[in-house]
Amino acid sequence: MGLPIEKPMLPFLGKPLIDWVIDAVLVSQKISEFYVITSPNTPKTEQHCQNMNWKILHTDAKGYHEDLKQAINKLYWRGPVLTMPSDVPAITGEILDRSILEFEGCDKDFLAVFVPIEKRQKLGLSISSTDEYQGVWYAVSGINIINGAKILGEGKTETAAIITQETEVALNINTIKDLEIAKQLINKVKKRIL
Repeated sequence: MGLPIEKPMLPFLGKPLIDWVIDAVLVSQKISEFYVITSPNTPKTEQHCQNMNWKILHTDAKGYHEDLKQAINKLYWRGPVLTMPSDVPAITGEILDRSILEFEGCDKDFLAVFVPIEKRQKLGLSISSTDEYQGVWYAVSGINIINGAKILGEGKTETAAIITQETEVALNINTIKDLEIAKQLINKVKKRIL
């Protein structure tokens, strides 16, 4: 994002982005254990996590896939592993639980959560990461579940997907403009609740 602060530590409505995501993880009924994956690129994030007494796993910063493999190998995870970035502050424990239930019932080794590109465009959000599923291109939410044993193996991984219009999933923050839009949308929801 071109800022002098690590993205997970970016202030968002009174607390760092990563804290919003961890709040969702902590209220999930289906997540049994979580780790924050850090690297040499995120020393402030790592310090924050230590201060919060969250479990940390330090990787080598060789890229998302390589770091995920390293984390799975270090912890010897061979079952389902949910991965999620720190930049989805509106995510909820309920959405995570529904994603896990979908994975458990799909009989595939990988489940990705996608948002229609049009949904992000309608909200005014950037389209920075896309992927194709069954011939259609979608915006990547960053929320994935993978069979840990499969990621360490070779060959093609069978994929399932959840395609959702939920704003809580669509609010993946990749630019300053995304950050401002997310703040406005969440503040609107808060005002309606109050």
